[in-house]
Amino acid sequence: MTVGVGSGGGEFADMVLNIGPQHPSTHGVLRLKLTVDGERVTSCEPIVGYMHRGAEKLFEVRDYRQILMLANRHDWLSAFSSELGVALAVERLMGIEVPERAVWLRTALAELNRVLNHLMFLGSYPLEIGAITPMFYAFREREELQAVFEEASGGRMHYMFNRIGGVKEEVPYGWTSRARDAIDTVRRRLPDLDNIIRENEIFLARTKGVGILSAETAADYGVSGPAARASGMDFDLRRDEPYLAYDQLDVPVVTRTSGDCHARFECLLDQVYVSLDLAQQCLDKVDTVTGPVNVRLPKVVKAPEGQTYAWTENPLGINGYYLVSRGEKTPWRLKLRTASYANVQALSTLLEGCLVPDLISILGSMFFVVGDIDK
Repeated sequence: MTVGVGSGGGEFADMVLNIGPQHPSTHGVLRLKLTVDGERVTSCEPIVGYMHRGAEKLFEVRDYRQILMLANRHDWLSAFSSELGVALAVERLMGIEVPERAVWLRTALAELNRVLNHLMFLGSYPLEIGAITPMFYAFREREELQAVFEEASGGRMHYMFNRIGGVKEEVPYGWTSRARDAIDTVRRRLPDLDNIIRENEIFLARTKGVGILSAETAADYGVSGPAARASGMDFDLRRDEPYLAYDQLDVPVVTRTSGDCHARFECLLDQVYVSLDLAQQCLDKVDTVTGPVNVRLPKVVKAPEGQTYAWTENPLGINGYYLVSRGEKTPWRLKLRTASYANVQALSTLLEGCLVPDLISILGSMFFVVGDIDK
């Protein structure tokens, strides 16, 4: 606690508070060091590292098949998308051309994974500020899509379905029809979640005009994904620098201009509708494309000497994968640029000047997974 003299001659005290290390409205263990003047936050220092797994160092002692297992665990809500980014980087360095059927399957599953990620935040964010019911609706829809993922990959969370050169195996017979049925079910029932929370008076009071992030500040901190698009940054790699089959799809980019907590929530919610449509288009294409779903690789996979950078539009924002090879069976260096790490940096500016009761509203609306920070 620091003590000073106020303008009226009386003493005042700035109190230093630790929020965490625990799960304070976050997906993972985070610590915030706050300086507060009464009910107002005067400064915030996010302190990370409590979940550090050393994944980037472990990449250096795992071969190119094994590193996918590490990659899908730093953002456990976006496991498929995270392992996909590493696979794309390795394939680019090795010059591997992935079969067309695998490309469409990857694109469909990447969009379904985006929906799964967003539904978790759409349920947990209202819960953090007092609304319990949306969580039940969000998990009901998640289960529909989790069943589809589990049937294809065998996993419910860490799918391990990507492989260097494609995907693990062909999907079961009739899977695309069942996946479309699940998408139709989620699309039909999503308004239950939408109607109960989007225009809810209490939710609006807690989020409207709170935690405003300008487009300039978002760009300065490298914020991306729905959190940045809610501030008016009209940028999405799927449209602006396509990968997979996105160049053959019309990708609507959901944006807002107010940059507050409610705008970030709305971007996430409206993106679910978009991703469901994109996934359905991809599944329709999968039914028309025949052929293998992977390429045959040698027993020992070695990437040629060199370096490459691949980036993807992960559910929470832009993920980058900088891969350096010395011609061996393990990467010499694999550096991750994760969306969560950039998004959480903006908290130091975003929380400054806010009221303590608004802290949780702002914190939860930045949509990050702490494992994605402590990589």
